Amino acid sequence: MSQTGPTREALQSANIERRLEEALTLEAHELAGVPEVKVEHSVRRGEADVLIELAGVTQRYAGEGGRQGRVALEAVNLRIFKGEFVCLVGPSGCGKSTILNLIAGFMQPSEGRVLYKGRPIAGPGPDRAVMFQDHALFPWLTVQRNVEFGLKMANRHERQIRKKVARNYLAMVNMAGHEREYPHQLSGGMRQRVALARSLALESDVLLMDEPFSALDPTTRDMLHEQLQRIWMETKKTIVFVTHSLKEAIRLADRIVLMGTNPGRVRREIAVDIARPRELNSLALDEINIVLRRELQNEHRPQLPLEMPGLEFNI
Repeated sequence: MSQTGPTREALQSANIERRLEEALTLEAHELAGVPEVKVEHSVRRGEADVLIELAGVTQRYAGEGGRQGRVALEAVNLRIFKGEFVCLVGPSGCGKSTILNLIAGFMQPSEGRVLYKGRPIAGPGPDRAVMFQDHALFPWLTVQRNVEFGLKMANRHERQIRKKVARNYLAMVNMAGHEREYPHQLSGGMRQRVALARSLALESDVLLMDEPFSALDPTTRDMLHEQLQRIWMETKKTIVFVTHSLKEAIRLADRIVLMGTNPGRVRREIAVDIARPRELNSLALDEINIVLRRELQNEHRPQLPLEMPGLEFNI
């Protein structure tokens, strides 16, 4: 039986707002009418499950003439658990990508420690694959060879096995049959799927994704959200995903880390327990979206008018 979604006035009523605000506390009240939704302040797991940890991390960038530059992050403490899908969300300049780069080993913190399996991250490694906003495919290589390239650089497998692995992951992202094509022959969404297959083929413990779908049209992005959810459900890979879109974060994440600015910091961590796969226009996602939008409005109010529930919210 179909359900008609609530009106804007109903979603913004004091009663709904009160219940949603309560859901953001450790009491984790269930939302009336949507019993499968739980929103909690943190994920309770054991110490042995911690895969990545930022402990007291501050990141400063040098200014001109040796003067002190911008403080990108200040005293950030964050734990990411094995098999968890974490989304970092916040205004521009809040340090989301800086955190991703620290985990990837592309830079070292000014203060504090960034740990992987309890050990300091000294640099990039094959245990942490990175997928950027740009697909970064080699235009002179075929789809097949682009996926194989990372395996070759990591000295993974012999040539025939690399071919098989590449084909398996291309099939996983629905790119079977395009192995002999070149990047210029593909659409933007198809190129991103190849980039995703290349990252997955490394079979790293961690996949770091820096706004990988932000430049795509809504239809293609929706399709890739569905595929990424399915892949995560199959592999239970640890994913750290940077995005400006609250709706994207709510749809994908086990836990959302809301970031603040000036300087960059963790404002709140919210675990979202909604059964997967999650639909784009789910009422459960819309209701959580309202509260999280208000969190970010308080951080950056002049640029963030309250929008109609259910619309994508970018900052």
